[in-house]
Amino acid sequence: MAEPRNDPSAHPRHGSPAPADPSAEPRTDPSAEPRTKTSAESRTDLPKDLAANPILSRWIRVQPDGVIDVQVGKVELGQGIVTALAQIAADELGVGMDAVRMVPAGPGGPDEGMTAGSMSIMDSGSALRVAAANVRALFEAAAGTADFSYAEWADRVDLNVCALADVPLRSEAVLVGQDVARLDLPDKIFGRPRYIQDMRLPGQLFGRVVRPPSRGARLLSVTGDLADGVSVVRDGSFLGLVGADEARVVRCAESFRRGSRWAEHDSLPDEKELDKFLRAGPHETIEVIDDAAETHGGDRLVRATYSRPFVAHASMAPSCGVAVWRGPAEVDVWSHSQGVFPLGRAIAAALGLDPAGVRVEHAESAGCYGHNAADDAAFDAVLLARAVPGTPVQVLWSRQDELSWAPFGSAMTADVAATLSADGRLTSWHYDVYSQGHTARPGYAGGVPGLLAATFLKEPADYPAAVDPSAASGYGGTRNALPGYDLPRRRITGHRLTESPIRSSAMRALGAYLNVFAIECFMDEAAEHAGRDPLEFRLAHLSDPRGRRVLTAAAEAAGWGSPQPEGVGLGLGYARYKGRGGYCAVVAEVEAESEVRLRRLTIAVDVGRVVNPDGVRNQIEGGALQSASWTLVERVRFDRRQVTSDTWETYPILRFSQVPRVDVTVLDGGGEKSVGAGEAAQGPTAAAIGNGLAAAIGVRVRDLPLTSEAVITAIERDN
Repeated sequence: MAEPRNDPSAHPRHGSPAPADPSAEPRTDPSAEPRTKTSAESRTDLPKDLAANPILSRWIRVQPDGVIDVQVGKVELGQGIVTALAQIAADELGVGMDAVRMVPAGPGGPDEGMTAGSMSIMDSGSALRVAAANVRALFEAAAGTADFSYAEWADRVDLNVCALADVPLRSEAVLVGQDVARLDLPDKIFGRPRYIQDMRLPGQLFGRVVRPPSRGARLLSVTGDLADGVSVVRDGSFLGLVGADEARVVRCAESFRRGSRWAEHDSLPDEKELDKFLRAGPHETIEVIDDAAETHGGDRLVRATYSRPFVAHASMAPSCGVAVWRGPAEVDVWSHSQGVFPLGRAIAAALGLDPAGVRVEHAESAGCYGHNAADDAAFDAVLLARAVPGTPVQVLWSRQDELSWAPFGSAMTADVAATLSADGRLTSWHYDVYSQGHTARPGYAGGVPGLLAATFLKEPADYPAAVDPSAASGYGGTRNALPGYDLPRRRITGHRLTESPIRSSAMRALGAYLNVFAIECFMDEAAEHAGRDPLEFRLAHLSDPRGRRVLTAAAEAAGWGSPQPEGVGLGLGYARYKGRGGYCAVVAEVEAESEVRLRRLTIAVDVGRVVNPDGVRNQIEGGALQSASWTLVERVRFDRRQVTSDTWETYPILRFSQVPRVDVTVLDGGGEKSVGAGEAAQGPTAAAIGNGLAAAIGVRVRDLPLTSEAVITAIERDN
């Protein structure tokens, strides 16, 4: 097939068209379907995201010069998804990467819900591939040949039609499976405007929100120094300032923060007793599996409890939102949200607007891999823009607000009890995990907006506690609570807090991080009781050939079984994400002398069909390093009223000097479907570090993070 005749250099960079004034664009209703070639009943064989968004022009639009605009509902968070999806589209269209222009998710494109759960390649990739095959087939039919120019036929092929399920796919991959350079990185490396913080629309103003001093506080009086050109916006306990000079707005916001009076009260639990707080309830009980029966009386009982604290996203860049209030019921929004369509519906619900009047377009920022404050910052911008109709307003959160007011990953505690037979096999497994919910994203709990500022308005919203995804979506607090081993007599139960003063939501891997840490650390403890090598013990309980392969590959690459210097230990961690996603095994080399130091991570993964090997390696490495940071140093601190870990000093993350060597081996998926790599390494990395520390010092530390203080506490416990 001929390449499109176009000069890609004459067009904006992939995925980064210059922000335009949306007033020049006609407002359309993306839910209105144009004429179709097939009925809804015939879409059942389409990939689910394409079946939900069957109109081809929402995915792909061919410009007269041959540039092919591709728009998906998944967003770039720094995970490289824009590049991988461009590879899929280019291959199926039969063009080169330079002919494809990735358009940010937003109005007119497909609604694919959230970019979450390591599902983008599986869901969006499969949908885009079929959509692209349909587009290619339509052009071939119009031209009467497979050798055609997209530019020549662009005006004569109607893509405003439904996709068909029986269009043949190209069998030979050209770009898929190759290391293709990331489309988004050049702008980021060379400091070119790309992030939402860089947006400058005509007449744009800058806004700041004055946060309450503590949870549950209510605004009594507003006092501060107001500079020329800066206006105060108040709605109940929501207090903000807006003006043309950003520095002046920031100074005024600080003055009003110091001068305004609030009614406060104690509302937070005792940080030193998180275990008691999580167990106190009230709870929703989640039964994952119960095939337990009476155990053999002669079997040995082993018990342990593991925990993690609340963890912050700690995104590199504070959250930001931009909005233009167009009229009584119309608002345009830019956000680095992971779900632009759910955010639009949430804004509409919070303000009583028609959802069709709220347009949200994605704009990149530093990634967070979960529900940080992106949606909240967008709603802040909407509230301030409402006070200055027709004028764009950008709201940027402070670092202090980001670390203290964004949703946290929930604290968790897990009890494990198992029995061992005389020959060293596990004969029963009981597991109870206590946690808050893991999703309070916009639209959670049946449509709750979930936007922070709405709880401070004159008519404040009262939101329920965070909930958990369904079993079909991989659970939340019980994600990966079911071990991937061949175990009899299992009883696995989750206990989700249904009331909590601390806001929790999705954090990379959700409950899988603590659950895999607990399961895999316990597997090491059980192996020790059985007098068996941890690797051999795992393999004895694992029949899944792909799981066995990643375990042995990581162990061999790390030199498992070789003698280690004094004070150095090797630890192993393994899991299949969600029980149906990517397989990952990690070996951690840990040194423990005056402090806990992670020296090396050796990782093997199987994520099925690989679109971009370099992208998979980067995702696994990045996930492992983030997990290492959580495991070694991160913890949200708070008193009875407020979060106190609101700076990089009080909420430390892993420093460059602490980053270990990381070696990643991507195994051939054997033709299996793509299952995603973004969250596969979180739990296994934590477990490997915990087991490596135990091997290094001979003491088991079960409470995260694994600081020197935690080691001392564990030593005192055992003595």
